[in-house]
Amino acid sequence: MTITILAINDFHGRIGLDEAPGGVDTTRFAGTIEELRAAYGPESTLLLSAGDNVGASLFASAIAADDPTIDVLRALGLDASAVGNHEFDQGVADLVDRVQPRGGFPYLGANVYRAGSFDPVLPEYAMLEVEGLRIGVVGAVTQETGALVNPAGVAGVEFGDPVDAVNRVAAQLTNGDAADGEADVVIAVYHEGAPLGVDQGGTLERETADSAVFSKIVDGTAPQVAAILTGHTHQAYAWEAPVPGEPGRTRPIVQTGSYAQHVGVLRLTVEPGRGVVASTAELVDPTTTPRAELVAAYPRAAEVDRIVAAALARAEAEGGRRIGSTAAPITTAFSGGDYGPDGYRGGERDDRGRHSALGTLVADALLAALADPARGGAVFAAVNPGGLRADLDGGDVTYRDANSVLPFGNDLWTTTLTGRGVKELLEQQWQRDEDGGVPSRPYLALALSGNVAYAFDPSRPEGDRITSISIDGRPVDPDGAYRMGTWAFLVSGGDNFRAAARGSDARDSGLLDRDAWVAYLGAHPGIAPDFRAPGVAVSGLGDGPVAIGADLELSLGGLDLTSIGAPETSGLDVVWTGSTALAPPTIGRQSDGSMRVALRVPVDAPAASVLVVTARPSGTVVRIPIAVAGGGPAPLAEPPMLSDMEWIWLGAIGLTGGIVVLVVAATIAAFVGRPRP
Repeated sequence: MTITILAINDFHGRIGLDEAPGGVDTTRFAGTIEELRAAYGPESTLLLSAGDNVGASLFASAIAADDPTIDVLRALGLDASAVGNHEFDQGVADLVDRVQPRGGFPYLGANVYRAGSFDPVLPEYAMLEVEGLRIGVVGAVTQETGALVNPAGVAGVEFGDPVDAVNRVAAQLTNGDAADGEADVVIAVYHEGAPLGVDQGGTLERETADSAVFSKIVDGTAPQVAAILTGHTHQAYAWEAPVPGEPGRTRPIVQTGSYAQHVGVLRLTVEPGRGVVASTAELVDPTTTPRAELVAAYPRAAEVDRIVAAALARAEAEGGRRIGSTAAPITTAFSGGDYGPDGYRGGERDDRGRHSALGTLVADALLAALADPARGGAVFAAVNPGGLRADLDGGDVTYRDANSVLPFGNDLWTTTLTGRGVKELLEQQWQRDEDGGVPSRPYLALALSGNVAYAFDPSRPEGDRITSISIDGRPVDPDGAYRMGTWAFLVSGGDNFRAAARGSDARDSGLLDRDAWVAYLGAHPGIAPDFRAPGVAVSGLGDGPVAIGADLELSLGGLDLTSIGAPETSGLDVVWTGSTALAPPTIGRQSDGSMRVALRVPVDAPAASVLVVTARPSGTVVRIPIAVAGGGPAPLAEPPMLSDMEWIWLGAIGLTGGIVVLVVAATIAAFVGRPRP
């Protein structure tokens, strides 16, 4: 007997007509599933999801709290789903009390426990019957979930090791005790997966070698499990992997990409008493059958078509409203492209390890909303890159466009960090989870408001890589207090930025990110992308002071963004603060794209020097502190960033003060010079 498993993952509320790059028409997605059911027999077919069905959704679904997406999945007859981290975006209560009942299918989380126990918060498995066979489906979510969602929404919940949890339940379902829910076939559904798929050159061997998390799924999942579905990493693969401890036996491991780009098809041949004796797995592209034919042929496809049409109609009036405009595309960081005459081009969006023009714009919007003392008095803003879910294409921006960028509806908060706390926050871009492990994304580049700049040396020890930080052009005082604006997710320590949770006087502004974002776009029509990189890698200085006349050779990396349209550096302006004797440096581009700056320490260099490098044409500025042995007294602090009118007023005040000083001095001199009585 052969049973068929149809698999999906990371749908993320992509209902509509190709609303996002790579997205598909939802009715064709439904029709694809129905055609596969018809081909393999609906009575012997199950539809399973590996999670993130909702959350980070596009406008038509997000504006209705993802109810349309839940209704689509219910209409499709989804049999069960692993819970994804995004199912917790609105908290456990929302998942349990609203999402799951509306969907009518079980969300499975064998590794989701009440804190301090192994008591399950969600069903651990679902027992489904196909052709008289009992199919035990065990679900688990990435152990990183607590750091990926607002911690306040999962208070009192712990996320254990997913493989350990699956193995525990699989053993229960195959122990021969009917009271434990015996299964003829066990399938594991993980919301966790391989970092790379076949489109990026990933292979089973490479991914198990490079990822400890994925390796444990492949090699550590118990042999009682006949097939493994995965998700979370948005990769596409259908591999047959050896079953540990059973030479010659394999089992399928599948992930379908994301946004309904593919449907996974697993075929499992089962023999009584022997279990699964053969298997195949493949990824199927969306059907090319016209929508009208799908709607006419399949009632489920017709119902999905009706749900989506109603959702789009509800969203159209509000979503189509123009709220602003941009002078050019403003995007996340891309990878795999190159620089052309018009700037960076091509590649794949959402490189969370690089700063981006969109990140700066969103952080600037938060700062504008939260700078008012009544809203918290922020002096800078920071947001995690995973919160940016779509790009702005250039031209008019609609409400729908804006919501697609920030679909989570985060509350905006402020908190106070010391200068040391700001440094710690930036150090935590090199990620560590609470147990000290390195997550699947080892580096996350915080999006920062445009008034923040920092330098770092990647060769220094972890925790001491940030070498300088400035806000509004002034060096950050380690003992100073700096009010940060962000969303509740980061204030609660989300994405492993635990320094944000250790701030003081944390306050809810009463604003939502979407409202502040929409207001900022409306107030800045025709806004242009800011291509300055907030963080620049600087190496070559060493640890000790340098001598007058010494030759320095510095390497500056990350001067250029990889957002669409970002220019490549064509030159550098170099200023040694406090010196008038700096000889012109030698500047060149290195093979890795970084810039080389060779110079000689000037004879009048102060002991506490600052080298200021500005990249052309982006305007990226990096301030490099340099200790000079035998240097002169410290120069005056770098001039604050003032307007022309402010400089005029300061000049006038200075001139007036000078006259007053001269008059007073003359009077004193005259008095002192008089003969004594």
